[in-house]
Amino acid sequence: MPTVTREYEAPDVAAKAAMQAESMEATTSDIVGEKMVLNMGPSHPATHGVLRLVLEMDGEIITKADPDVGFLHRGDEKIAENMHYNQFVPYTDRLDYLAPLANNVAYALACEKLMGWEVPERGRAIRVICCELARISAHMLGVGVFAMDVGAMTVFLYTFTEREKIYNLCEQLTGARFTTSYTRVGGQVRDLPDGFVSAVRKFLDELEPVIDEVDKLLTRNAIFMARTQNLGVITKQEAIDWGISGPNLRGSGVAHDLRKSNPYLDYERYDFDIPVGTTGDCYDRYLVRMEEMRQSVRILRQVMDKLPGGPINVADAKGLLPKKEKVLMKMEELIHHFIIATQGIDAPPGEVYFGAENPKGELGFYIHSKGGGVPYRLKIRSPSFINLSILSKMIPGHLLSDVPSVLGSLDFVMGECDR
Repeated sequence: MPTVTREYEAPDVAAKAAMQAESMEATTSDIVGEKMVLNMGPSHPATHGVLRLVLEMDGEIITKADPDVGFLHRGDEKIAENMHYNQFVPYTDRLDYLAPLANNVAYALACEKLMGWEVPERGRAIRVICCELARISAHMLGVGVFAMDVGAMTVFLYTFTEREKIYNLCEQLTGARFTTSYTRVGGQVRDLPDGFVSAVRKFLDELEPVIDEVDKLLTRNAIFMARTQNLGVITKQEAIDWGISGPNLRGSGVAHDLRKSNPYLDYERYDFDIPVGTTGDCYDRYLVRMEEMRQSVRILRQVMDKLPGGPINVADAKGLLPKKEKVLMKMEELIHHFIIATQGIDAPPGEVYFGAENPKGELGFYIHSKGGGVPYRLKIRSPSFINLSILSKMIPGHLLSDVPSVLGSLDFVMGECDR
């Protein structure tokens, strides 16, 4: 797997690393003096939502950090256990609400695994387009706000402009910009609209120069390097031990990507690389996300070059709503529509788990079915929740001013953390 290049180092990296090591050693010894407890969040711009950090401070040095989550808890898992499988699709939009299309796909794939369904080839290709557009959108915002957290405002304006273009594509495809609810268990709501493929190609042509421009603005920027290199280091073993996933795991040198290790949606047919870091610091995590956007562009071009024809939904007509025009004209279709709408999909008993490689990491759904149209138990493995768990390990020893850099590099979303 390719390693992201790290040829540029901040001028004072060695001195800064030595100072932090000395600070960390001091925090573990008995320090004479009074420590201060500082609440950072849940209404702080650098916490990217309602995350509260309880920090114990010895001057400017953090000696202890406790992440406090749960301020946004909405009970999504219990809601799912009282809804038909397709009724829960709009709730998946509200998990990682920066990549709703990818959430829709991951949930639908878990349900289809339970049903024993496989979406036709064209339907799978459309889902790959959805997932990779969502990845670019999420990384664009992630890199933009990360840069803004450490003082680079201009980058945010570049990335947010490109993200707005993706929202235009989402609106063209789904009719909505933010909460898409496009995927259904067994397929999609509708096929690609006329002109959509050419619109995506045009967007990709415009996107690549912007990625290069962001690279020029940040990668060799002395201030950005000084605020990110050798900060928030997660070693390879720590990343594995704490269950970290996604770009945060790959930034620590672990070449694990579910699209490669456990392929779904025909990802094995596409040629792309998994970027990995070497140090596992904030800078490496930034480099990984930058390269992942380039790889997503690569995947999207291949999908559109090979886009097959044919149906987009499973052939099992009894599990899907009939077309509206048929419902209005035939009694059998009306009865079929009534049964699906009132009773839901008749799922078999069983237990399944499916994990998808979302922009934030592995988004997994565990479904326990006892038959019928409603899951008996549904559990969501949200990557942001697990990625945040290591904060108590990685923040002590840093300065208070380093916290925005560490949080921005983890690129979390509290919507899926407090599910």
